[in-house]
Amino acid sequence: MHTANLLSEFPPITTEQWENALRDSISDPDTSAKMIWHPEEGLSIKPYYRAEDIAELSFLDAAPGDLPYVRGTRAVPGWRIREYVEIADPEAANCKARELIAAGADEIAFVGPKIENSSHIVLLLADLDHPVNFVGLGQGGVTTIYKRLQESPYPALVSCDLDPLANLEFMAEILKSPQSMFRPFTVHAEPFNESGAGSIEEIGFTLSAAVEALAQMQERGIGVDQVAQSITFSFSIGPEFYLQIAKIRAFRMLWSQVVEAFHGNSEDGRPIVHARTARWNKTAYDPHVNILRSTTEAISAALGGADSISIAAFDDCYRPPEENSRRLARNAQLILKHEARLASVADAAGGSYLIEAISNDIALNAWKLFQELERSGGFQKARESGLVLSVLGNRESRRQEAVIQRRIALTGTNRFADASEKAYARIDPEWWGASNRVAFDIEALRLRTERAALNGILPRIVLAEIGDAKMRRARSQFVADFLGCAGLSATVHAFESVAEMQTGQADVVVLCSSDSEYRAIASELMPRVNASGRPACVLVAGSPRDKEQLVALGISDFIHIGCDAVAVFSRLQQRIGIGE
Repeated sequence: MHTANLLSEFPPITTEQWENALRDSISDPDTSAKMIWHPEEGLSIKPYYRAEDIAELSFLDAAPGDLPYVRGTRAVPGWRIREYVEIADPEAANCKARELIAAGADEIAFVGPKIENSSHIVLLLADLDHPVNFVGLGQGGVTTIYKRLQESPYPALVSCDLDPLANLEFMAEILKSPQSMFRPFTVHAEPFNESGAGSIEEIGFTLSAAVEALAQMQERGIGVDQVAQSITFSFSIGPEFYLQIAKIRAFRMLWSQVVEAFHGNSEDGRPIVHARTARWNKTAYDPHVNILRSTTEAISAALGGADSISIAAFDDCYRPPEENSRRLARNAQLILKHEARLASVADAAGGSYLIEAISNDIALNAWKLFQELERSGGFQKARESGLVLSVLGNRESRRQEAVIQRRIALTGTNRFADASEKAYARIDPEWWGASNRVAFDIEALRLRTERAALNGILPRIVLAEIGDAKMRRARSQFVADFLGCAGLSATVHAFESVAEMQTGQADVVVLCSSDSEYRAIASELMPRVNASGRPACVLVAGSPRDKEQLVALGISDFIHIGCDAVAVFSRLQQRIGIGE
């Protein structure tokens, strides 16, 4: 069948027809405004894109491996699976590395505070011919590796995670005699993402930090090509699937633009990008959901064209990962590479109007931010002045607030929690408390509930359905899910009248009705509750306008969409005897 005949069965659809169809499918008076998605990055993302939306983008005709590297830095598809190995004993670490390579790893990251001498390098790299990354080394360790590679070159890429801005004089000293296949410095973008930055800020800050290194080395007589060849980049990949794909693509385009602006070789404008799954959104409760989170993040990294990817084990946020959980993390990448075949096509996301459009939008906005930082004196000055910390602090608090108000859903933690799940026994307190995660405050309250249960404190909570049949059922379901996030179970009872309510055996009663009925219900119920020998704590499901009158009648609190879950849980726990 000819293409023309096939396409004739699908007549052209105008923009107006698309939008009318959308309006017809959404019963909301504000449909037009809601058709545009405004993520935290400040972008405006449409529900659909047409060819004319991207017709003027200059990079569309570039193939994978061609400038400006939006479609990737190489024509050959795929990525390296990075695995981490502790350097407690160099010989044992080498043995473990070879085991991991046999199990599917393509790159080894050795983790350790220091390497004492050249012989340790020999032991670590023995019989390895895969790319190697060193994490946590100081300048002494980097110098040791550098000298060893001068004596005996390694067949694959060797990189370290030393911040190039930590000691500019040391960086200049190393780059005076550059070593082929050795990249001692890494510009880390992960702290920005983990602290709440969106893609635009993440790229803008990362570019500014890298440019600071380029400019400082140029002042010391070191060429841009030498500097570019000494740096790798490391990004944290969050849950915003399409934005994270576009983030990596946009960054490559801008880095090639930076190198070109410094009159560098176009080949040196090919950044090496490592991507790891985010930590900020992982949870200790319902932890196997972390596997799903990390898998989608790894897919974003793969489709974005990362050179290497590491997936954190699902239990890494609350205890030292077990061998089985590490294997699950590694196998997730092996499935993506060999079964899902994501490593079979270079730039599989290329050609998607959405991806191309938001890659360009992120790049344009990140470049503007980068230029603003440069005009204000560069990254170091922005960091020293507190500008960077101020931006990240605001972003982090907004993200934390969104989680506490449950506008950002963490399945199994702040939404759809299993109240019967117990995590206290499996959590390593020091490990769990060391991470900067948005679920931490809610998890802490839930652990408090668990500890209270171990001491025999089991509050009896009744969800009292009364009044409007539709509203009472919806609200009791909402409250049951809400309380489950604090590990609190509740029993639902339906009442036809206030006179039927017996609260004497309950510690907590949550009234589930319509806003207009609450004052009448509370006026009749609260005198009886207050007169009882053991008055229950009474809450209301919803946010009625007459809150002040309800509080005056004795209502303790209100559970509703957008409430501060941590504050409500804390007050409730204190009232029912669940302390620290």
